[in-house]
Amino acid sequence: MPKPTTCPFPGSSLWLASVALMVQSVISTSSTYRRPAPGGGGKRTGLMERTLILLDVNTRSPVQVLNDNFLSLQLDPSIIKDGWLDFLSSKRLVTLARGLSPAYLRFGGKRTDFLQFHNRKNHAKFRGPGPDHYLKNYEDDIVRSDIALDKQRGCKLVNHPDMMLELQREKAAQMQLVLLKEQLSNLYSNITITEPNGYRSMVGQTVNSTQLAKDYTLLRTLLQSVRYYNRAHLYGPNSGLPRKNAILLLDGFMKNAGSVVDAVTWQHYYMDSRVTKVEDFLKTRLLDTLTEQITKVLKVVNSHAPGKKVWLGGVGPAWAGGTNNLSDTYAAGFLWLNTLGMAAMQGIDVVLRHSFFDYGYTHLVDQHFNPLPDYWFSLVFKRLVGPRVLAVRVAGLQRKPRPGRVIRDKLRIYAHCTSFHNHNYVRGSITIYIINLHRSRKKIKLAGTLRNKTVHQYLLQPYGTDGLHARSVQLNGEKLLMVDNETFPELKPQTLRSGRTIAMPPMTIGFYVIKNINAYACRR
Repeated sequence: MPKPTTCPFPGSSLWLASVALMVQSVISTSSTYRRPAPGGGGKRTGLMERTLILLDVNTRSPVQVLNDNFLSLQLDPSIIKDGWLDFLSSKRLVTLARGLSPAYLRFGGKRTDFLQFHNRKNHAKFRGPGPDHYLKNYEDDIVRSDIALDKQRGCKLVNHPDMMLELQREKAAQMQLVLLKEQLSNLYSNITITEPNGYRSMVGQTVNSTQLAKDYTLLRTLLQSVRYYNRAHLYGPNSGLPRKNAILLLDGFMKNAGSVVDAVTWQHYYMDSRVTKVEDFLKTRLLDTLTEQITKVLKVVNSHAPGKKVWLGGVGPAWAGGTNNLSDTYAAGFLWLNTLGMAAMQGIDVVLRHSFFDYGYTHLVDQHFNPLPDYWFSLVFKRLVGPRVLAVRVAGLQRKPRPGRVIRDKLRIYAHCTSFHNHNYVRGSITIYIINLHRSRKKIKLAGTLRNKTVHQYLLQPYGTDGLHARSVQLNGEKLLMVDNETFPELKPQTLRSGRTIAMPPMTIGFYVIKNINAYACRR
C-alpha cells in the first residue's frame, strides 16, 4: 500500500517566505502585547485565535488513488431477523440509497454468525415491527430485495451468507443463488464468522488462523466451480480491532491465505453504547485511534502481500447499537468525516459504513426513512469528493511541541480531486473538506496554487436549538429535507469571491470546491 509522501510545491520557497513573514508578524504582535489594567474590561485573545491559517495543496500528483466505491454501505442482518427486509423496496429508501451510489452494499454484522439458511417454500413468517405481514420464503425475499436495490441504485452487492462475498446478481439465476447459499451453509456452518477473533466470546469456540485460511481457500475453490461465481470476489477475514489476538489471527491468515482474498477486511468502532456525553465524540485522542489501527493492519498486510488492497469492512461511531441522541446526531459526524479523511490519506481502498438502515442509533437513515446527519455528510461527500487524494500543507496551525506534550490538532483538513461524476465542475477542480473542533471561529487563507481562486462553500451546521444533539442539518443556512420520496433537495453552494478568507464557525464541517484551478493531478 503506497504511503503518503511529502512532495515539494511549486514556488515553495516564495510560499514559505510568506509564511515566515506571517508568523513573524504574529509573534511580534504577541511580544508587544500588554495585559490590560485591572478593571479595564479588556479580553485577552489566545495565540491560536490570532493566527491566520495558510493552506496549500500539492496539485502535481495524488498521494493515493482510491476505489470509485470508496464510501460504501453495510446492512445489518437484524433486518432479516426482525422482518424489516421487505422495506428495502420502499421508493424513499431506494432513492436515499441511490444518492450514495456508486457503492458496494454488504449484508454483514455479528448477527450474521447466527443466521441459518432453511430452504422452506411458502413458509409463513411474521415480519416483525412494520405495516403488514408477508408470505415469502427466506431466499425469495433476499433475492427480490437485493435485485431491486442493485438495479435501482447502481450499487454492487457484497453479500455475506458466510464470508464476505461479492455476488454478480445481474448474471445469476435465482435457483443457482439458492443452491449456492445452501451449499455454503452446509459446508461452513461452523465458521460463519464476522469477527473471527471474537468468536470465543460469542459461542465459546475458536477458529485459529490456519483453519480459517484453509476454509477461505476451500470457499474460493467452491466459488470457482460454480459457473456464475467463478469470477466472484472474495474478501476477508473481517477481523475486529487490531489488538493482540486480532493481529495474531490476521498475521496467520495473511501468511496462509493472503493470495486467496481480493482485499483484506477489518472493522473499527470508536466507542461502546455506554457513552453518555457529547464531548466524548469530540476528543482528538479518540479521532486519532483510527490512524494507529490502520498503521497496525497495513504493517501486517504489507509484510505478507505488499500492495494488497485493504478495506475497512465495517465502521461506525459506536458498537452495540450506539447511543440514542448521540451516535445519531450531528456530533457523530465529526467521527464519520474524520474516518473518511484519515482512511483516504492512508490508502484504505473502501470504507463500509455500518449501517445504512437498521436497528439502533448508528445508521444513516432512521426507521421512519428520514436521513440523519451522517447521511447528509455522506451525500455531500459523494457529490463533491473524488478518489484521488492530495497532500495538504498548513502553516500557522501548530505551535512548537513542548517536551513530553503531544499537540493534538482540532482543525482537520483533507483534499481530493473533485468527483468526475459531478458535472457542475470541470476536471481539474479540487475539493477540500475541513473539520473544526475548536470552540472558536478559525480563519483560513488559501495560499500558493490556491491563491485568488473562486471557491464554492458547502457549510454544514446543526439545525435548530439542539446544537450538536441536532438530528437535522442545514447547508449554508438552509435546512436539508427530502422534497418527496424520489427527489433530493438542491445542494446550493455559496460563492466566495477570489482571495476571500474562509471563516470556519466553531464545531462545524465544511466542504470547499476550488474552481478552475486546472490541477494537473485532477485533469487525467
